[in-house]
Amino acid sequence: MILAGLIAASIFFWAFMFQDHSDENVNPAEGEITITMYHGEGCMCCVRWAEYLEEEGFTVIDKKVENLFDIKDEYNIPYEVNSCHTAIVDGYVVEGHVPAEDIRNLLAERPDVIGISVPGMPPNAPGMDRPVSRPYHVIIFDHDQNMHVYNTHE
Repeated sequence: MILAGLIAASIFFWAFMFQDHSDENVNPAEGEITITMYHGEGCMCCVRWAEYLEEEGFTVIDKKVENLFDIKDEYNIPYEVNSCHTAIVDGYVVEGHVPAEDIRNLLAERPDVIGISVPGMPPNAPGMDRPVSRPYHVIIFDHDQNMHVYNTHE
């Protein structure tokens, strides 16, 4: 009987260990946010964006993929809001160089949308870090492909 219990406990343990927990969000209310970032090989601005998020208190799981467009298709990301990397946090898409404050606000508000994006690669967005004073927009987009400005940054 003891052996059967040990075997059952072992099965449950290993089943849990091999589950994909990469997109789980620990507790956004307490600032402990885990985000999974998908990007292509050699994209240094993606790496810098991840470093920026980690400095902001996020945990970033970095996943290199051969075809990023497969991820974008899987999450129904409109072409108009595409950027160089796609991240997933608590079921939401974060496309491109989105500032940490907008990610936190999205998680606090919990709107019925696919996610938010900074389309393209604005030179002064987090991870791009060019000393340019030019406004860029964070766009929110939903399941019906509706898009509007969520926030504006300089």
